[in-house]
Amino acid sequence: MFVAARGGSGGKGNSFFATDTEQSPKICEYGAEGEDVSYNLELRSMADVGFIGFPNAGKSTLLRAISRAKPKVASYAFTTLKPHLGIIPYDDYEHLTVADLPGLIQDSHKNKGLGIQFLKHAERCSVLLFVLDVSYQNTWDHFDSLLFELENFSPQLASRPKIIAANKIDLADGEENAKELEKRMAERDILVIPISAKMGTNLQKLLIEMRTFVDDFKKKDL
Repeated sequence: MFVAARGGSGGKGNSFFATDTEQSPKICEYGAEGEDVSYNLELRSMADVGFIGFPNAGKSTLLRAISRAKPKVASYAFTTLKPHLGIIPYDDYEHLTVADLPGLIQDSHKNKGLGIQFLKHAERCSVLLFVLDVSYQNTWDHFDSLLFELENFSPQLASRPKIIAANKIDLADGEENAKELEKRMAERDILVIPISAKMGTNLQKLLIEMRTFVDDFKKKDL
């Protein structure tokens, strides 16, 4: 319960002043003035897993592949302008809520691009899934850039459990780049799962690990 604004105490009405000789007095009191307050309300999406990545990393394609959500998919940047939520059902009748969040760019923590608006949605996610495009070289630099934006916005957000989905292994050099990324992230104790969201490669393993990470996070939060 939240009291947005308190009303003033009421004044006495004309019935209060009624007497035996004056049944309908034409007198009453004004009540005290109440509060006059303005609020800005922010709606933040809540999800078990939030997809973090640069534009065109394949976040929307991944969401379409593992849920019934239908976010827009196109070959240009910022096709996702607002969070899209999807539900992933499991055999034991549990489910996870996953969020495809708008892509980050450099200096998002300074509100560039969708900036702060995006990062506030990420705050409500229990586990962060970094979707990296491994058709590029040095994707570990992409991860560090994304993590830098999160750390500068909220150290608490950056400390959430993390999984890396090394996406687009079906493209040239994708598998080799994913192996190198796995090797480098193993030194930092961060799980990397090579996938192809477009071709459906290794998505089952990703879903299992997502469930494990979320369950572990909930146990620690109890």
